[in-house]
Amino acid sequence: MATVFSLKGRALKLDTAADVDPLLNGVDPSTLTEIILEGNTIGVDASKALAKFISQAVNIKIANFADIFTGRLITEIPQALSALCDALIDKTSLVEINLNDNAFGGRSVRPHGPLPHPELLNNNGLGPAGGSVIATALLESAQLSKAAGQKSNLRTVICGRNRLENGSAGKWAEAFAEHGGLVEVRMPQNGIRMEGIIELAKGLAKNPTIEALDFQDNAFSVDGSLDGIAEWTASLKSWPDLHTLNLSDCIISTEGEVPTLLKALADGSNPKLQVLQLQNDNLEGESIALLAEVIGSTLKSVQRLEIQWNDFDEEDENLETLGDSLKQRGGKLIATDEDEEEEEELEGEEETPEEREVKTAAPVVAEAIKEEEKEPKKVEEKESIDDLIAKLSEVKI
Repeated sequence: MATVFSLKGRALKLDTAADVDPLLNGVDPSTLTEIILEGNTIGVDASKALAKFISQAVNIKIANFADIFTGRLITEIPQALSALCDALIDKTSLVEINLNDNAFGGRSVRPHGPLPHPELLNNNGLGPAGGSVIATALLESAQLSKAAGQKSNLRTVICGRNRLENGSAGKWAEAFAEHGGLVEVRMPQNGIRMEGIIELAKGLAKNPTIEALDFQDNAFSVDGSLDGIAEWTASLKSWPDLHTLNLSDCIISTEGEVPTLLKALADGSNPKLQVLQLQNDNLEGESIALLAEVIGSTLKSVQRLEIQWNDFDEEDENLETLGDSLKQRGGKLIATDEDEEEEEELEGEEETPEEREVKTAAPVVAEAIKEEEKEPKKVEEKESIDDLIAKLSEVKI
């Protein structure tokens, strides 16, 4: 009995119900736990036909709707997206909905429908306005659950490469604080500046269950001000189970000083830390010396340390100490381009086009710092946003 229905990567152009029907013939939706539509382009009528099918998938756990609107008009996407998400509103078995790589932006996110479970929202062009809508829906859903005497079951939030900026950071922080049981939060490459980073640290600190954080390429400091770094340093102790921390390209050192955040880690703030990524953070020799000093004690659980593209001498003897210590326990130090290339050769890995795009993309943080801070644009049709938020708030997370 099949439990997975997949159209992944078939590059189908589905416009009407007649295009969809042959694909669904003989498939019993009630047996399915996973439905994958990724890598096709789906119009409004086709989405409605698929939604009717999905609504009967009473045991669905994973709904993969990534990359399904390529070539579609901005006027089509809201209706199609709404139809598909509405089909999931009563699916209590659902644990993940994937909407990655759908460029629906702030305008199209309004009819997004319910956000009942962990969501993957990478590369959607949300912007501050769209991000605020999503975050507000998460916030009010958590409040509804609390009012009903129930705990939130939201554990994962992945929302990268969406230009969320400071305009939506406050709402995300409120939502994070209200849920309180998050385990994994990844928000890389969003152009969030120091003020927003401070708010997010405060919200995330209300989640003692956090195990993985990825805020690569957002600005923790600006113009020499270290307030963002200080706030995150203070928050580290709130996450005793933290095992993965990616703060690459985050300007955690402004003039080569040893960051307070690194000092806190060296003092043992997060003893379960296994992966530490601090690429391109203005770290100099003194920071590397500190890491070498504690890699066998307070950082003894670290298995992977990435520190390339910083301002230390590649012949620094402390790098050898770090490398040897990690190697002895089966870990890996990535300190130079050569280390990275060697690893790729040893593992025989080939980068996917998506990985290559992320790796070669210029960090957006520098641009965010240079630009004058702008208020998020007023979203048109405020009534539509209010309607969406009201609808989303009916779903308990």
